[in-house]
Amino acid sequence: MSEADQQAQVMARIAAAVDRALAVPVTVQLRGALEYGIASGLIPAGSQLPSVRALAAHLKVSPVTVSNAYAALRVAGLVEGRVGAGSFVTPGASPTESELDVHRLLQAQIEDLVEAAEAIGLDRRELAMRVANARGRRRSLRILMLGIFPEATESYAAILRTHLPARDEVVAATLAGAREALPEGIDLVVTPRNVQAEAQRLFPAVPVVGMTFIPTEQTRIELARIAPEARVAIVSYFADFLALMRAGILRFAPHVSASEACLWDAPEIDAVLGRCDVLIYATGAESVRERLGPGQNAIEYRHTPDPHAIRAELLPAVEAQREAPTPMKETSGEDSRQQLVRG
Repeated sequence: MSEADQQAQVMARIAAAVDRALAVPVTVQLRGALEYGIASGLIPAGSQLPSVRALAAHLKVSPVTVSNAYAALRVAGLVEGRVGAGSFVTPGASPTESELDVHRLLQAQIEDLVEAAEAIGLDRRELAMRVANARGRRRSLRILMLGIFPEATESYAAILRTHLPARDEVVAATLAGAREALPEGIDLVVTPRNVQAEAQRLFPAVPVVGMTFIPTEQTRIELARIAPEARVAIVSYFADFLALMRAGILRFAPHVSASEACLWDAPEIDAVLGRCDVLIYATGAESVRERLGPGQNAIEYRHTPDPHAIRAELLPAVEAQREAPTPMKETSGEDSRQQLVRG
């Protein structure tokens, strides 16, 4: 393609991008069209731009308008003037091939947006106004659900995922695992209140939300089915959880009047189990089931994040962290392409 043909193509693209009906000044539109052409590689590095007079005549605008647009591009370092030769795209102003892929993908998405707008009767001026006023998508977060037991912690993480956008990542880890290998890239930590202090020590620079947990629906159903005359043994793995567990059982099984509570490894555990009709054990104390005899039943006291606490405590903390400034990092062309593909 000859230089004259190339310049003719450039002028045609610029003319198509400039819309006199818009409230945006023609100089601003012209500068933006040229910047896009350079950034997208449509106007390659080192290529000569049309002369001021030629482009002004093609666009039917004042030469001063074109001259001002060229001057702004020179200030931005995108264009350089050569005495007696004209204006040229600065070497290095055009993108690499991977960056070109990003721009091509972006252009395709812009065209899809224009087509979608036209399908609902939205003209380009209204579309441009909406784009100009649009708020950029807030950043996605990597949230850590930090617990004690692997299976229970993963189940908590699965519940949290249902309350968050798909773009947010919720990962699960135990305290023991985090002590050995601290998860990286965490924006927010969620944990039961009884281990919140430990979580804050492990992640001093990351916000930690201590969540309230309640018995799962299945656990509540099984508690309600306990016969009023049944003798109940309440067994916990952790001493500081025993009182909370007992309070939950009294809340959801207030009809139970005869109960004893102890830790799974307490000296009196066998005696307590021998006197019970129903064993209610916390996650982590599963081994005590093996000591039960015929006619004795067992209920695992499983927890789930309190839906009210999720709405009142977790979601506001998530939104606050989403709005918090994040350190800028260099993004490769491939990273940008992947972000565009994910939308």
